[in-house]
Amino acid sequence: MAREKVSTTTHALIGAGHMGGALLAGWLGEHGLASLKASEILIIDPRLSEAAKKALDKGAKFSDRLTKGSASGLKLCLLAIKPQMFSELGPEIANSLPKDTLVISIMAGIGLQELASVFGERPIIRAMPNTPAIYGMGITAYASGAGVSKQHEDMTEACLKPAGKVVRLDNERQIDMVTAISGSGPAYVFHLTEALEGAGVQLGLPKELAKVLARQTVAGAGGMLSLSDTDAAELRQNVTSKGGTTQAALAVLMAEDGLPSVLRRAVQAAYVRARELGGYKPN
Repeated sequence: MAREKVSTTTHALIGAGHMGGALLAGWLGEHGLASLKASEILIIDPRLSEAAKKALDKGAKFSDRLTKGSASGLKLCLLAIKPQMFSELGPEIANSLPKDTLVISIMAGIGLQELASVFGERPIIRAMPNTPAIYGMGITAYASGAGVSKQHEDMTEACLKPAGKVVRLDNERQIDMVTAISGSGPAYVFHLTEALEGAGVQLGLPKELAKVLARQTVAGAGGMLSLSDTDAAELRQNVTSKGGTTQAALAVLMAEDGLPSVLRRAVQAAYVRARELGGYKPN
């Protein structure tokens, strides 16, 4: 029987779909400097996504399943599969990985305890990225499991930084809070943009013009927040002239039943649902 060829790859990506593909593109330098050579990357997925095809063209390796031979040199394994697939695929992956491989999961709802029940004493990180990672403009928060060292956290941050900013959490419970703010947050901003566009159309602007105005206003304001150290409240005040049009609008938005109240309720609903998906059952 022929011996299985030992791989020289160091990083495995399990699942190269939407978010996994975004991180893969970042590893290869699509959003800036490359953090890995293509030859160091092993992609495991039953289907070739566009991101995987680009990586293969650059020299990455691809397979529909992980084996002990292909996993033998792995230092890091990023799990980007759908959570409902974990019960089936997790044990197979764990059986192939070396005992010291760092496991990073971006699966929603799968906690560190459940991951540890499958991957044993391997160092485990649970992370929550968001969709702007596709353009290298996201933010990813992570929580560390038992046995995770400073070196493992440095590896994790190097792995996740191509997708944008990375922050370390004090404890895993904060993952559900992060999910409610930044994980789901882009959808809130997109809905705000929709609403702003609709308000423009209601005033009488052509739909395409209202769309351009709304999108660029939100993108420009986001750019200011990203590039400035000034607090959001101060930036708002800088735009607001006493007795002017902005103050008239903010009087509505900042009313007792206005935007802050609506957002608090929305974020709370997202947080409760994140807890439920993670197995929490309220009394």
